[in-house]
Amino acid sequence: MVAEDIIIKPLLTEKGYDGIADKKYTFVVAKAASKTEIKLAVEKLFGVQVASVNTVNCKGKLKRMGRNAGYTPDYKKAIVQLKADSKAIEFFASLS
Repeated sequence: MVAEDIIIKPLLTEKGYDGIADKKYTFVVAKAASKTEIKLAVEKLFGVQVASVNTVNCKGKLKRMGRNAGYTPDYKKAIVQLKADSKAIEFFASLS
């Protein structure tokens, strides 16, 4: 997989904003990506040094519209911790 295919988008939530000060960033990633692939993709795309990667498989929620019911898509979330001497990711700098 190519780095651009592994990192799908940043996940901007209240809990995610709290981690920016500690150099923890949250991304939605490809479901087939491993922790090693995620680490290498973040290092390549943003030019930073990654200390650790934690992943979570998130199930879709049940949504209803009238009598019709369906589920939102499942996705994989990665929380990336940068090393202390690494620079911050510039995209998130304006958000904190």
